[in-house]
Amino acid sequence: MAQAGRRPGQTETREEILEAARRRFAEQGYDGATVRGIAAEAGVNAALLHHFFGTKQRLFAASMNLPVDPGELVPRILEGPEDEIGERLVRAFLGLWQAPEGRAPFLAMIRSATTNEQVATMMRQFLERAVLARVAEARGVPKVRVAGIAAQMVGFALLRYVIGLPPLVAASEDEVVAMLAPVAQYYLTDGVHRPDTPRG
Repeated sequence: MAQAGRRPGQTETREEILEAARRRFAEQGYDGATVRGIAAEAGVNAALLHHFFGTKQRLFAASMNLPVDPGELVPRILEGPEDEIGERLVRAFLGLWQAPEGRAPFLAMIRSATTNEQVATMMRQFLERAVLARVAEARGVPKVRVAGIAAQMVGFALLRYVIGLPPLVAASEDEVVAMLAPVAQYYLTDGVHRPDTPRG
């Protein structure tokens, strides 16, 4: 008996799964779309989705053509000296936009989210579940603080890469980090009680 994912035509099957995932995420949002539902629409067993993608989060990243899985990016931001976490976050964010092939899917989603409520809902739910909630929990900060950082990052991306505001377009990576990293650092560390440290 052939193993799941090793049968002939697996490339076509994978693309059918991605198409089904795009439809389900668009229609039902990130929260509403389920692995079982996507598998049913693609006409495959749910185990095959796990074989190809591992998790719902990775399936979303693949279906949206994201250049990186946020589930792998978040640990890299959190690991390292605490007083450099703001800089790591900003540099990681900028790294996603450097290459044109990486920038394209993010630009498409930002543009779509501003005019399409379904896309906006899908992205909001994904950012909250896959990124914001994980960072907030790890840092012991209210979600609103992490959401504030996300708002600044997305706002910067909109002005630099979509609207093309000249001073931001011309700014170097180090200049952008110098502007945004201290704010991110404040939100993630200032006055924050970490879950694993005693209160003074």
